[in-house]
Amino acid sequence: MKQGAIAFLPLALGVALYGFAFGILAAHVGFPFWGVAMMSASIHAGSSQIVAVEQFAGGAALLGAALAGALLNLRYIGIVASLTEILRQSPLPVRLLAIHVTGDENWALTMSENARDPKIGAAFLIGSGLVSIVTWICSTALGALVGSALPDLERFGLGFAFTAAFIAMARGMFRGRRDVLPWLGSFALTALLVIAGMAKAYAIVFGATIGVVLSALQRTLRT
Repeated sequence: MKQGAIAFLPLALGVALYGFAFGILAAHVGFPFWGVAMMSASIHAGSSQIVAVEQFAGGAALLGAALAGALLNLRYIGIVASLTEILRQSPLPVRLLAIHVTGDENWALTMSENARDPKIGAAFLIGSGLVSIVTWICSTALGALVGSALPDLERFGLGFAFTAAFIAMARGMFRGRRDVLPWLGSFALTALLVIAGMAKAYAIVFGATIGVVLSALQRTLRT
């Protein structure tokens, strides 16, 4: 666990900045700092929290906001599935803890380290995940705490911080030509659905689905 925690520290700064920005925006929608902290601790999924807050800001009902966030979180089905071998020998409580503290950043870090050293496993994932979730809770709550006293920073482009963070993560996961078709298909469908007026959360889910389908077809054709 210590190895994972230390390895994640350079990434923790990015998580803190990202979380602080989210906390400020959540405060301007009307979330109290303790509510933001509870959301971060129980959900621990930045993209889904952003979508839920945006839905609230747009006047959506509680159920609609929760559904939008849950749909966007469906990507974790694939993420958790990719951890099967790493968590196979761990007892159920350990697996559940590991899954809860798994986020995009520490999952990518763990998979990268495991590819270099197969001994890297559940302990590394949990150690890095604990640093990630504590950083996320504290930074989002702090952002919400001070955000209510700040002007609306969205007009200065603060919202693009989230887009920039996901672009950086996507760039790190791009593996070359084999990813071009599913990525382009996913992007094209998502963009078309958003242009057609579909809610962004649902468009992202459909776009991700077509990306998975195209990736599976590619693998089938190769074999």
